[in-house]
Amino acid sequence: MISSLQQNVIETFTQRHGCAPTSVARAPGRVNLIGEHTDYNDGFVLPTAIDRASWIALRPRKDGRVTIFSRNHGELAEFDLATMTKIAGHWSEYVKGTAWALQEAGCKLNGWDGVTDCDVPLGAGLSSSASFEMAVARAFEVTSGFAWDPAKMALLGQKAENKWVGVNCGIMDQMISAAGKAGNALLIDCRSLEHRLVPLPHGTVVVILDTATRRGLVGSAYNERRAQCEAAAKFFGVKALRDVSVAQFNAKASQLDEVTRKRARHVVTEDERTVQAADAMQKGDAKLLGKLMNESHESLKDDFEVTNDALNVIVECARRAKGCIGARMTGAGFGGCAVALVEENTAASFANTVAADYEKATKLKPSLYVTHPSNGAEIIS
Repeated sequence: MISSLQQNVIETFTQRHGCAPTSVARAPGRVNLIGEHTDYNDGFVLPTAIDRASWIALRPRKDGRVTIFSRNHGELAEFDLATMTKIAGHWSEYVKGTAWALQEAGCKLNGWDGVTDCDVPLGAGLSSSASFEMAVARAFEVTSGFAWDPAKMALLGQKAENKWVGVNCGIMDQMISAAGKAGNALLIDCRSLEHRLVPLPHGTVVVILDTATRRGLVGSAYNERRAQCEAAAKFFGVKALRDVSVAQFNAKASQLDEVTRKRARHVVTEDERTVQAADAMQKGDAKLLGKLMNESHESLKDDFEVTNDALNVIVECARRAKGCIGARMTGAGFGGCAVALVEENTAASFANTVAADYEKATKLKPSLYVTHPSNGAEIIS
C-alpha cells in the first residue's frame, strides 16, 4: 500500500516539474529500545527503525545541480555540487553535508531534482535528521550509481552531521536508518559497527511516548557526562568504558568519587543489559526484555541523571497501564520521548490510558505513536 507521504511527494513533484519522478527514496527515523549513552563509550545499542520516515521523490539532472523542495518548510533549496557553501541552521545543510561527505569519500555525484517530506516528529529525539541524511544518500546512490553499503553510508551521514552541520552525534542514528529491517531491532557494536538483527517478540509492539517537552541544556550536560565517562575510563586504564566488565567495575568502584562512580556504573551495566536484551529478543522473551528496559530507566534516572519530571511521570503512567511489559526514557534525556514495549492487542487502549493519565498529572498533552519496526533506507520505485 502506498503511504500518504509517498503520494504527497510524488504529486508535488509532478505538479512542480510536469512529469512523474523516476525514483522515490525513503529512510526511517528510529527509537532506541535500550542502550542509552553507551554509543560514545564504544558500547552497544539496540534501536529499531520506525514506520515514520523522510521521503524524496526525484529525477536525475544532466548537470551538477541539486534542487530540492521541502513540503515541511514550504521552501526550495538549490546548489551546485562543485561550489557548495554553508547557510548555518538551514535545513538544506543536511543535503549539502551528505553530498560533501560522499564526495570526500570519492563518490562522483550527479545532480537531481527532488521533493521531500517527513513525518518523523522534529525535536523529539527520533532522528529526523539521520533519516533525512540517509534518504539523501539513497537519492545520490540511485542517480550516481555507486554501491550502497549501509555501514559506510552511516559513517558518511555521521560525518556530514559532525563536520558539516556541526552536531556531535554518535553512529547509532544513521546506522539503524541505513540498515534496519522490518520486524527487527538492530544490535549495534558502536566500536566495530558489527550488527545483527534481532526480532521483536511475537505479539508485542513498540509505543513511543512523546512528553511534549523538549530537551533543554542537553548540550552542556551531554558534554559533562561524556567527560565524566572519559575520566572513569582513564581511571580503569582502558580506551572506553565498554572495556570494563561489571565485576571489574565493582572491584574498584569505591575508589572513584561518587558522581564519576554513578556515571560509570550506568554505562557498564547498560552495556550488559543491552546485550542481554538482544539475547532475550532472540529467544522471544518479552518479559525479560521489559524488565531490562525498566532497569535501564532507573539507571538513567538515578545514576546518569538525565531524566526529567515529565519523562519519569510518563514512564510511571505507562508501567501502570494494562498491557505494558516495560518502559524507559529514550534518547539523550532531559525531555523528549520514552518508549514502551506493549502487548499488541492492548496497544490502542494503552495509548489512550497513558495519554489521559499523563495529561492529568502534568497538564501537558503528549503524543503517542504505536510503531512497527520498518526497513532501513531504500528506493521504493
